[in-house]
Amino acid sequence: MTAPIRKVVIVGGGTAGWMAAAAAARFLDDGQRQVVLVECDAIGTVGVGEATIPPILGFNQLIGVDERDFVRATGATFKLGIEFVGWDTGADRYMHAFGGHGRDIQGLAFHQLWLKLRDRPGIGGLDAYSPSAVAAHLGRFGQPSGTAPLAYAYHFDASLYAAFLRRHAEAGGVTRIEGRIIGADRDPENGHIRAVRLEDGTAVDGDLFIDCSGFRSLLLGETMGVEFEDWSHWLPCDRAIAVPTEPTTPVLPYTRATARPAGWQWRIPLQHRTGNGHVYASTHMSDDEATALLLANLDSAPTADPRQLRFKAGRRAKMWEGNVVALGLAGGFLEPLESTSIHLIQTGISKLFALFPDRGFSAVERDEYNRLMGDAYTSIRDFIILHYHATRRDDSAFWRHVRTMPVPDSLTRKLALFREKGRIFRYDDELFGIPSWVQVLLGQNVIPVGYDPVVDALDADRVADALRQMRAATLRAAEALPSHADFVARYAAFVGV
Repeated sequence: MTAPIRKVVIVGGGTAGWMAAAAAARFLDDGQRQVVLVECDAIGTVGVGEATIPPILGFNQLIGVDERDFVRATGATFKLGIEFVGWDTGADRYMHAFGGHGRDIQGLAFHQLWLKLRDRPGIGGLDAYSPSAVAAHLGRFGQPSGTAPLAYAYHFDASLYAAFLRRHAEAGGVTRIEGRIIGADRDPENGHIRAVRLEDGTAVDGDLFIDCSGFRSLLLGETMGVEFEDWSHWLPCDRAIAVPTEPTTPVLPYTRATARPAGWQWRIPLQHRTGNGHVYASTHMSDDEATALLLANLDSAPTADPRQLRFKAGRRAKMWEGNVVALGLAGGFLEPLESTSIHLIQTGISKLFALFPDRGFSAVERDEYNRLMGDAYTSIRDFIILHYHATRRDDSAFWRHVRTMPVPDSLTRKLALFREKGRIFRYDDELFGIPSWVQVLLGQNVIPVGYDPVVDALDADRVADALRQMRAATLRAAEALPSHADFVARYAAFVGV
């Protein structure tokens, strides 16, 4: 064991920086280690990531956040999944809900049973067996219980979440330094960062630097020279227009993603406003056209001017180089179609703490971190590509391109296996499990030609009866829940900025 890390410097605030700071305050503060965050108020943050996925519950719990306090402070609502509108033919819709469907029988995956029996009377669609999907369609929500085992996440104001985490982190001992970073000093022997230099001449030294500087990637990209792997040939959307609007009613417990001629539009309901945006490919639509299309398809009046964001899908070839680890946009970007941006920050933090270095900065620990994060980005990339590629849309050049483009071999294999007998295999610690892949594939009309033949060993009539009972029980449980709006109002109404 060489000398331990004594000072951690987080470069940049925003969601990534303050998530890292809050976690560091909880897990790294041993009375001898200092955590410093450097940010500049004059530099804005992207701040439109308002939808999340269920693992964020675990992150908030680990850092000691009370859910009601969090919901009140961030204007949060509850999210049971994502409704996709128009992704297959333009006139379709389906729900990618959190959690599973029904229950497996004798070790056989539920969706395999459903594939065999789906045409029988009373079986219904796959959604009918998902507690979260049924509750979402009914506009209901309640705290998970044995009768309503809802899997959920949140919609919230990302800037308010960062401010909430800042209070949490500073109370835990994190020191914030205000200032614009203009450069970094490096050790001439090993190339590590010694200190970051601020505009006022201050030098902030440290042992470990966490780069949360956004798309600029100030330390990992600019200073350490780690190259960016461009994935835009698979994910051609490179711009977004974002605009908040007045709150809408009813306050739905799900995100909506509506396909548009050159991309898609998001709708995210918060307590105090609705988040809206249009993600599009600039090679297929002009900025003015994209803005006009978004403004023409809002459900309520805008409360601010539209704001444009530019990005490129991909990631840095390494997330950890020398004594620099990048989180969030500094390490990579995948469009927010499946609300994974904040999760990738969370993943980066948890992997870093699991492999936390000393000042020797072991190559084996660094390499394992890079392997794990590379796999995380790649698996999510494939899942997002699936939404574009598995379509029958032929109404624009954009959709014809994504429908016919070559896709990664890893996705090609998954598609081939599913089309044969509905099989999905989850590798290592892939984020999206079998229920997620099944919902999106079936939702976009990728129908297997068969099913797992082992299912034929079960009595089909008895299994069909069991499925009908599951369906009825799922509906009863969802109908017993309060409306989502009523639950939020009673549980933790927004307290205002």
